[in-house]
Amino acid sequence: MQSKGLFYTAVVLVPTLFLGLILMLVLLGSSDQTASASDCTPASDSEIDPEDLPTETIAGYSGEQLVNAALIVSAGEALDLSVKGQTIGVMTAMGESSLQVLDRGDGPGPDSRGLFQQRDNGAWGSYEDRMDPTISSTNFFNALQDVDGWESLSPSEAAHRVQRNADPFHYTQYWTDAIDVVEAVADIEGLETCLTGGPQLGGEGDDLPWPNSPYCAIGGTCPSGAVSPLGMYNRECTDFALWRLNAMAGVTSDPWKFHNSDLTLGNAEQWLNAWNRQGWDSGQEPEVGAVAYYAANVGGAGSVGHVAIVAGINDDGTVAIEEYNGMAPPDDHQYSTRNIQPDEVSAYLYFPGDD
Repeated sequence: MQSKGLFYTAVVLVPTLFLGLILMLVLLGSSDQTASASDCTPASDSEIDPEDLPTETIAGYSGEQLVNAALIVSAGEALDLSVKGQTIGVMTAMGESSLQVLDRGDGPGPDSRGLFQQRDNGAWGSYEDRMDPTISSTNFFNALQDVDGWESLSPSEAAHRVQRNADPFHYTQYWTDAIDVVEAVADIEGLETCLTGGPQLGGEGDDLPWPNSPYCAIGGTCPSGAVSPLGMYNRECTDFALWRLNAMAGVTSDPWKFHNSDLTLGNAEQWLNAWNRQGWDSGQEPEVGAVAYYAANVGGAGSVGHVAIVAGINDDGTVAIEEYNGMAPPDDHQYSTRNIQPDEVSAYLYFPGDD
């Protein structure tokens, strides 16, 4: 075993599977904890006044769209629904109608109407109910609360359980915009950090389903059963990163949304090329949920690189990441968190969303 800077390197035993091994000698410290989603409260308890809404465009939405977003939030507040639930409502209406009260449907649902494109099947009330922003929002939220464990689901999956969209990941692309809009219309500062709850991104920290599975020894052979259900070597940095991408998409069991056999991600240092092959975005600015990508021999990484997940952006500009296999033996192949400088990595691979 040969040391490289702050990290150890490992022999790539099976290149087609992923062995993104990077072992950190010095743990720089965990990220600051933020408030939970239940603490995300408006600056004022008074009802939202449409006259006080932003006059500028927020995440591409303006005017009547922001008024409708405010009405959705108010309907959720009237039901004592959490801010996460309210934001799911805004996200869903973005995906269904672009926050417009539509008096038309589409091919799969020609009888769909309103903000949520609710069908004329008796479940959503009369035509007038479906065209009324407050009533249609209330009916959506009532249905959402009937979904068992909806708060533990990804936002898109929770919305899908209500809407029964053909694609359960359809709404993922609207989540960030919904956060921006709700933050603006409800006057909630730091809503994104509050909703993500710090480095867990809706999970339970070390929520990898196979934390005790056998893994490949440093410089040695891989035991039987060392390949994870995601087609990666168990408990490597890449194994956890791919698990987290699935979990953020609301998929926690087979069939997986993201699997190595489909994407051919390979070792960590190959992930940028794999991202480019898929046509997914990457860049130099950190975003919550993005993959922090270290190329080979960059930032202390060894010849097989390293990947982690961006869990948050701290007030001092540092980036909080969560990862597996980021510590030296005997603490290798375990979960950990730390803070890094934003330019420490080679690139940020942004969450694929609906792609």
